[in-house]
Amino acid sequence: MKFFYTLGIYLLSLVLQVFSLFNQKIKLGVAGRKNTFLTLKNSISKADKTIWMHCASLGEYEQGLPVLQELRKTHPEHKIVVSFFSPSGYENKKNAKDFDLAVYLPLDTPKNANYFLDLAHPELILFVKYEVWPNLLLEAKKRTIKSLLISATFRKNQSYFKWYGSLMRKALFSFEHIFTQDENSKQLIESIGYTSVSVSGDTRFDRVYKQLEMNNYIDFIEEFKGSKITIVFGSSWPADDSLFVPFINSYSEKKIKYIVAPHNTKPNYIESLENQINLKTVRFSKMEGETLSDYDVFILDTIGYLSRVYSYADIAYVGGGAGKTGLHNILEPAVFGIPILIGKNYEKFPEAKMLTELKGVISIPNSKELHDKLQSLIESERNRKKQGLINKTFIKENKGAVIHIVNTIRT
Repeated sequence: MKFFYTLGIYLLSLVLQVFSLFNQKIKLGVAGRKNTFLTLKNSISKADKTIWMHCASLGEYEQGLPVLQELRKTHPEHKIVVSFFSPSGYENKKNAKDFDLAVYLPLDTPKNANYFLDLAHPELILFVKYEVWPNLLLEAKKRTIKSLLISATFRKNQSYFKWYGSLMRKALFSFEHIFTQDENSKQLIESIGYTSVSVSGDTRFDRVYKQLEMNNYIDFIEEFKGSKITIVFGSSWPADDSLFVPFINSYSEKKIKYIVAPHNTKPNYIESLENQINLKTVRFSKMEGETLSDYDVFILDTIGYLSRVYSYADIAYVGGGAGKTGLHNILEPAVFGIPILIGKNYEKFPEAKMLTELKGVISIPNSKELHDKLQSLIESERNRKKQGLINKTFIKENKGAVIHIVNTIRT
């Protein structure tokens, strides 16, 4: 099985080389992996102590970050290496200050696994959520390097629980301990005989709760919002746009301000979105010299502000759930105690399922229902506060995963 897996990785390498000729994102990954070993060689000496955390992409990095920040405090003498598989993670975070070095993870061949571990020589390995690379993990186990999987979630349809998943199960057993987000995941992994597992919860709760301690002031949003009720449409995709743009165009109350923060910030897409909106609209990229209070809609065509922008929202719509791209982080607005609306596709997101059951989050199947729910929330401050309190309380009651994980690492 390992032979066929490794053969598949080599074939994947060839496929990525070909597709990199036509796809900019894949091209970044292919080019970045060519520099991984040289970067490690130039940045880490044999005398260095290191901790390595691997994240598939940006979302997993955000989950691992609270643990990383605590390890920075408890292991100040260690260099921290972060690896990414996806360019969306690496390119956005390669210069972040919470670690010493960021690299692309090399493709999981035995040769790459050996060389990566030779150069990085970590004392502790953290994998976040779901990425499991057998050659790397089996080699790390052979070298008796402590490896942990944090914020893990498991589903019955994954290969670990299938007849053909022997190699992936073996790789999973390479972890010294697995921290799951929920009890169901814990029971699933115990069903295949893995016992060193505990429910820590989701580290993202700790991450977003810290946002309350930060300075969330944004001068241009302050000017734009004024004293008006503000609705933030965060991380939206075209399927989400088709739900809320009709509402923006039809709900003419001047007491409302709208902030749209699309997932895609490319100029062509932003121009298309702006052309669909009938109200007076300004973009972040073109706001210089404008009197922002005169505008009804602010398009945030940049990254890095959304988690703070939610602090200005009276109501939030979180994108990704209207189509099949995957629901974005609802915990970021939830911590600020505001009502949240999402699309209809959220079954793979435990926090969304729980909050819809608690009625802090409302799932919207179509534009008419979005119109009705938004109008209802706009007209009732009492309902906004009631729904928002459910979300804020949920965050507070579910934080603590980081303490559980770090305490286990120390023992």
